[in-house]
Amino acid sequence: MTLIEAIVGIFSYSNLYVATWGMATSFVLCVILVLTKWLHGSLTMDHMDGVQKSHIAPAPRIGGVPIVLGLLFACNKATLDVQALIAPILIAGMPAFIFGVLEDITKRVSIMHRLMATIVSGLLACYITGYSISRVDVWGLDYLLSFTLVSVAFTAFAVGGAANSINIIDGFNGLASTMIAIALFGFALISWQVGDTLLASTAFVLASCVFGFFWVNWPLGKIFLGDGGAYFLGFSVAWVAVMLVERNPGVSAFSALLICLHPITEVLFSIYRRWIKHLNPGHPDRLHFHSLLKQRYVRRWFSGHSDNAHNSITGLLIGLMTLPAVIIAALVHNNILLSFSAVFCLFIGYTTIYARMVRFTFCSPFKFVLIKPAPLGKASGD
Repeated sequence: MTLIEAIVGIFSYSNLYVATWGMATSFVLCVILVLTKWLHGSLTMDHMDGVQKSHIAPAPRIGGVPIVLGLLFACNKATLDVQALIAPILIAGMPAFIFGVLEDITKRVSIMHRLMATIVSGLLACYITGYSISRVDVWGLDYLLSFTLVSVAFTAFAVGGAANSINIIDGFNGLASTMIAIALFGFALISWQVGDTLLASTAFVLASCVFGFFWVNWPLGKIFLGDGGAYFLGFSVAWVAVMLVERNPGVSAFSALLICLHPITEVLFSIYRRWIKHLNPGHPDRLHFHSLLKQRYVRRWFSGHSDNAHNSITGLLIGLMTLPAVIIAALVHNNILLSFSAVFCLFIGYTTIYARMVRFTFCSPFKFVLIKPAPLGKASGD
């Protein structure tokens, strides 16, 4: 099946009907939260202090609530078969969502507690659906994953890590929501190509709920995902990826990794960066890829625009980085070697660009990461 045929299939009347309900519900509820922030703002508004803060005005940071409610409403409009895939995501995602919202409101939930909540969501999803990662297309690891205990534990940690990676990249208007919507549509595209129309419909409905939030978040930043939204959507993307690989043996695990490569690479690189500087892995800083892109280039390219415009432009540019990965994954999803090669090439590309932004000159990504890590903090202006 060609990509065009898959796209046409995804945008069928039945899918559009359910997706429109989800998007409209999410959008309307986001607007209501913005208009009524004077009622709940003392609890829900985002603070502007902090090293990672980049917005110019406070805004509600509970954008995950409209998305979850939009998905719940869309699920009610879907067929029973699609409901059977959406409902476990809603149920299993609650620990990650609830702990994230508690952090949004109280600002007192530790990173470790939120990480554990996302891992619990992964375990709960395994229990409800019976799915867990049984292969990663790597010899030796696949043998270990043939043991149920190893498979479930690996799935829970992988899902928890993916959920936290979305929270890490959620830094500018439209960044996380653009990446997530494109990633989900990518999973829908591959699912439809391999004949898994139910999973394709599920991913498409999820993307539509995110899209409803997007138009209130971007470009003016009137509402933010918050931890609740980031963790829930991170879990949802990860679980759709798990189901794609487990339900469809012909799909390479590397193609699923390819679609999620940007946030995963960002979180791994952040841990590495803080490790070489002897900092806690959860220590905030302004050395993320999106922060550097804004500081080094967007402010110069669009010098006549406001800081909020810089945030929105950066967010959209970074979010669209997932689009090439989705296109490549859709083309090579049934080939392990090509999928792995694409993952490797995009990782090298990410590292090369990051090194350029840090050191103001191109250098070998292997030299940057492996041989001379010590100058990273100094070159970055710390």
